[in-house]
Amino acid sequence: MAVTPLLKLNAQAIAITHTVCSISAFLVALIIGCCLHYYKIVRNEHYGYPDEWFPSVSATIGDRYPERSVFQILIALTSGPRFLLLFADYLCLYRSNSVLPKFALISGIVRTVSCGGWVYITSTDDHDFHDFCMIAYIVLTIPWDASITLLSPPGSIQRRRRKYTAILFFASLIPLIYLFIQHKVHKVPGAYSHYAYFEWSLIILDITFDAWSIKDFEDLYIEVRASRDNDDYFNVNFEAKAIQEKQNEKHEIGNEHNHLVPKSSNASYLRSLVDIVNSFIFWSVYTSLYLCIWYFPLWNMGISGYEASAAATFAPLLLCIPGVQRLFTAKPQVARFLCCLFGIGAYLVTEPATRLLIIAAGVAFGCIALATEISAYGSLNNVGAIRSYATSFTLGVALSSLAKFAFWTENPIWPIMNSKTGGWNKTGLTVGLISALFTRLPSRTLKREESDAAKESADASTSSPSFLLTAFGFGALIFSISAMLTDTSTIILWTWDGYPVRGPTPVPYGAVSLTAMCIGIYLGMRHGSRKFIKLLTAQGVVGAFLLYKFRHWVGYMGGLMYIVWLSGIIPVCLHQMSKFHRRTGSIFLLSFVVTCIITLMHVWIVAYAFVPGGSYLRERTDIVLGLSVVLIVGLVLNYTSPVVNTNRTNPALKKTINFCIAIAVLSCIIATQRIPKEKPVPYHPDSRVLTTGIWTIHFGLDNDMWASQTRMIDAMRDLEVDVFGMLETDTERIIMGNRDLTERIAEELNMYTDYGPGPNKHTWGCALFSKFPILNSTHYLMPSPAGELACAIHATLDAYGEPVDVVVFHSGQEEDVEDRRLQSNGLAEVMGSSDKPMILMSYLVTKPLEGNYNTYVSDKSGMHDIDPSDDDRWCEYVLYKRLHRIGYARVSRGTITDTEIQSGKFIVPKSGESYDETYSQNRIEESVVPEDMRYPKIFYGEGVRGHHYHVFDEPRYFE
Repeated sequence: MAVTPLLKLNAQAIAITHTVCSISAFLVALIIGCCLHYYKIVRNEHYGYPDEWFPSVSATIGDRYPERSVFQILIALTSGPRFLLLFADYLCLYRSNSVLPKFALISGIVRTVSCGGWVYITSTDDHDFHDFCMIAYIVLTIPWDASITLLSPPGSIQRRRRKYTAILFFASLIPLIYLFIQHKVHKVPGAYSHYAYFEWSLIILDITFDAWSIKDFEDLYIEVRASRDNDDYFNVNFEAKAIQEKQNEKHEIGNEHNHLVPKSSNASYLRSLVDIVNSFIFWSVYTSLYLCIWYFPLWNMGISGYEASAAATFAPLLLCIPGVQRLFTAKPQVARFLCCLFGIGAYLVTEPATRLLIIAAGVAFGCIALATEISAYGSLNNVGAIRSYATSFTLGVALSSLAKFAFWTENPIWPIMNSKTGGWNKTGLTVGLISALFTRLPSRTLKREESDAAKESADASTSSPSFLLTAFGFGALIFSISAMLTDTSTIILWTWDGYPVRGPTPVPYGAVSLTAMCIGIYLGMRHGSRKFIKLLTAQGVVGAFLLYKFRHWVGYMGGLMYIVWLSGIIPVCLHQMSKFHRRTGSIFLLSFVVTCIITLMHVWIVAYAFVPGGSYLRERTDIVLGLSVVLIVGLVLNYTSPVVNTNRTNPALKKTINFCIAIAVLSCIIATQRIPKEKPVPYHPDSRVLTTGIWTIHFGLDNDMWASQTRMIDAMRDLEVDVFGMLETDTERIIMGNRDLTERIAEELNMYTDYGPGPNKHTWGCALFSKFPILNSTHYLMPSPAGELACAIHATLDAYGEPVDVVVFHSGQEEDVEDRRLQSNGLAEVMGSSDKPMILMSYLVTKPLEGNYNTYVSDKSGMHDIDPSDDDRWCEYVLYKRLHRIGYARVSRGTITDTEIQSGKFIVPKSGESYDETYSQNRIEESVVPEDMRYPKIFYGEGVRGHHYHVFDEPRYFE
């Protein structure tokens, strides 16, 4: 006997209640706030009424009583319907053969929890945590909106409603970010009110997206029944309309009798070259985006707002709009042309913020072009075609790395380069635009050619690959390429551990790294069987482990294995992505979201002290590297398409071999040309003078966001510095462009160099340059329990036949007092452990004669200040012991950075010769000092190129 329901409820009531409560919470708070505290809630940090006239969401719901309390009560009432709506959506949109329902449910739950974070912890309570939860909520909106939209019946009005609502939501973020920058950085009156308009529109669009569930729940009922025998308390009757999912699976790729062979199977070298150049332009533009973004938090010493420009990579979302993908497929030249025009041509704009936004536009079109082209090849269901395209894509990566190898790790067409810094921007722009105009996609009306290549292209697989594993894996691949393959020095510096040399050096072994990439490209094109792919993947995993765990040659061998794997697995990844050519926008959007997330993690491991929640990823390179490897492995193991090995006579394989050989040979030629031909010699060897210097260089970006290496070289050459340290030099990360600033400086000044702790040591970096041979060097990470890691190099030089120790040190930031105390004690022990002559070139963050200064300059360290009377110092100091100190100078920074050059002159005593550690404070005339012991006169007066002696009218000399 059936049990009569105690309650029968249409699930539409859940969605309606959720909509009414949520919209009421915001609108009621807005009305109350405007009535009671209008002038207060429209005021911001810069302006009030009438310059600002509309309140932001945060000010409305979190700053005043009673609107804050009313809002929180109403939003609390929303929580019950919210969780019921999540589970109702799961039931209503469930598909047995898809993981999307579970993914939507999980992301929806986490998203709801993050909503509670920014609702109940306001910006007034904890600004960083409020922002963190708000950003997490927006990021989680991407998988939630995408999953629910994709689960809606294809072609239905529900799917269109959700698609357009989601597109409007994310499109609104663009003006929102722009207006926030106008308010925060440029302090434009009224910008925050306009920003508030878009902020409120996001709230409305977000609620609207969930409100569409009202239609879904028409035939969904919840019945509550009394317990009887074995009957359940609850019984849910689900009577949704039938969804013909089979229609979603019918597309041309499944027709085994209609394989199309694109012209690219027998394409000319010109067509392959066009694809390679296009890829080279894409990677040049893509890698410049994060480099230019970094300029803004660097100068703001924290999150600036310009980081939102990274959302340009989400541009494939636009391909979800009907007709957009067809447009870019029919005219592929458009996206490529605009990618090059904006991305490379941005160098013509001098203002940094505007230049960044133009670069972001170039990246957006580059991502659209990549997505469109992979989709077009995928629609052919031709394995040979997509592998050929993937090979050209990887060769473009190799060409980008080759160009950086030739130009001392800086891409000559980056928009931070110009004619004064050795840039080839005009050449790159011209070649890129011409290549874009020659871009062609394979015709879908081509007749099948009876050839081995056509037979190879048949894909007998009937199983559908996982959407999520493919998207996550491709996103991890893009991150891994940009983090590890876009520069020949990155892998090498992961294994570098100081002198004596016990492993590879960037020159000449950068050519070996490039050759390993070419081997991977060849293997990826030549072999494609499942067995080979799994063996190659196993090798890559082992290589990643060795690279992370070991140093010197063992670590480098692991790095080469990792390079071969990444380069060889790209055809598999692109082929897998191409299978979703009917969902191009959604899968590429999700992929680039994953790329962005891992890239942020990659930044957080070293920038943890400046970002909310950074402590959770502090120094966790293992998590970032491991996650990227695991996600790529997930894609590879999900790859089910059988691929026949390419015949050795295949024209596409022959072209691949020729291009790979050309790149490998060119890399060897470049390495040969870059090997130093002369032994370094100090500037004044007859006088036994040793001139030192210390400079904090802000990662090689000057005040106007141009590369500053050439100007730094000129300054140090003119100052005739024999040994100097540079700080903030670890640039082998995505956000710094994967550059090695030491290479060009050392080669052009003909000096020995020590890069210092590598990029896997999580410091901001310190580097040593010397005209004297470096006998040995040790890298230190000083105690830093709370703040940023403090790095140091302790090296012994052969200075005029005498061992002289030098220490380059970068202290942590001033906020962490205990860190700096521990670091000062640690460095004092290092300096006190040596009885040889010693010079410290440092960044100490202390006032002269106060606090930790008395630990650095102490009996424990044995060190003396080069000029205790100079009370204008805070960061940079030169200390010394057991040397004849003869001069001290401070040189203005010009527009290169925000920190001056400090320099000291010493005479190295001969073995057994006494040295004077007590000197008079009495000034003497420069004419008394021998000519070759004086500082150059070029920096007197106004100086040269913005550099001149300052603080003192001239260098200080002593008796």
